[in-house]
Amino acid sequence: MKFTVKKEILLDALIKVSKAISTKNLIPVLAGIKFELKKKKLILTASDNDITIQTIIDTTKEEDFKVESEGSIIIQGKYILEIVRKLREEYINIEVIDELKILIYTDNSEFNLNGISESEYPNIGLEESKKKVDVKAGVLKNIVFQTAFASSNEESKPVLTGINFNIVGDILECNSTDSYRLARKVIHLDKVSEDNYNIVIPSHNLMEFTKILGDDEEIVELHIFNNKILFKTGNLKFESRLINGTYPNTSNLLPEDSFLIIHTSLNDFYDVIDRVSILTSDREKNIVTLETNGNTLVLKSSSVEIGRVEEKMIIEKNNNEDIKISFSAKYMMEALKSFSTNSVDLHFVGEIKPILIKSSEDDSLTQLVLPIRTY
Repeated sequence: MKFTVKKEILLDALIKVSKAISTKNLIPVLAGIKFELKKKKLILTASDNDITIQTIIDTTKEEDFKVESEGSIIIQGKYILEIVRKLREEYINIEVIDELKILIYTDNSEFNLNGISESEYPNIGLEESKKKVDVKAGVLKNIVFQTAFASSNEESKPVLTGINFNIVGDILECNSTDSYRLARKVIHLDKVSEDNYNIVIPSHNLMEFTKILGDDEEIVELHIFNNKILFKTGNLKFESRLINGTYPNTSNLLPEDSFLIIHTSLNDFYDVIDRVSILTSDREKNIVTLETNGNTLVLKSSSVEIGRVEEKMIIEKNNNEDIKISFSAKYMMEALKSFSTNSVDLHFVGEIKPILIKSSEDDSLTQLVLPIRTY
């Protein structure tokens, strides 16, 4: 294998696939990136058994790539990425000598690395399904941004560490919960799905995928199997395992009626909670209390060791009812951050019932935060 490639093209591909390399993997070969050079393309593949990423570089553009001989080799991912990142020249030469020795060189630099035979690499198919679901890259990024934060970090409940994708017809409903809050995003697909799907994708894997997604208008194909999902867009493939188990029915968590709705500026409400939470003693729960008095909203928190704080702001209400309720400032602020609108509506059902956060500007997103008893 011998070729010359434009540095920026190779570096971009390496950054993408390197997200699938794990330094903790018990299988040494999975710390490497598989280089597979053919006449018209260079295929780079990396996997840690949890996710697999593959990207293809077109080798037919002579100003970007020159193929001298084809071949395959596994190159240690950590080192090839650092070498390519730090070389200053516009073009980089890579050559395999004596089957397992890799020479990486430019006019002024030369690196010798030990390679691994491709025969030791697991057989990774990355097959596509005959039926697929299409979602725009920008829509998928939004889904992950607006829901992933609400998933659990507790491995004792594996199914809650993922985002539930429920596809029926042309509706995609995504839910994420850690039992204390819930994020729900509902979108309309451009095409009706041939099959219905109810799957759970690890939140961490989805976040890694959205980091390497490009143009928001690109179409991402979802190829769904029993135990895995393949995302395909352009020259990029990203495969993730699915989480086994039945996702809880979150619909019954969402109250249908509310006796009080508060309408307020999103930024103002967020800033007040941010300031009030400064004096909370427990940074995890950082409990604040919300109280209404007519059209005045009072937010306060106190700590025996630190002191107390109280802030007021003017709001709009749908009626003359008042409420007093406590909740986690951290959870409320994370829920508010998921909205890209100017205002939000807080729906209250009772002092010990969930708080719903919605926006009249974006009815596709619903956030729910459970109250905290303070007595």
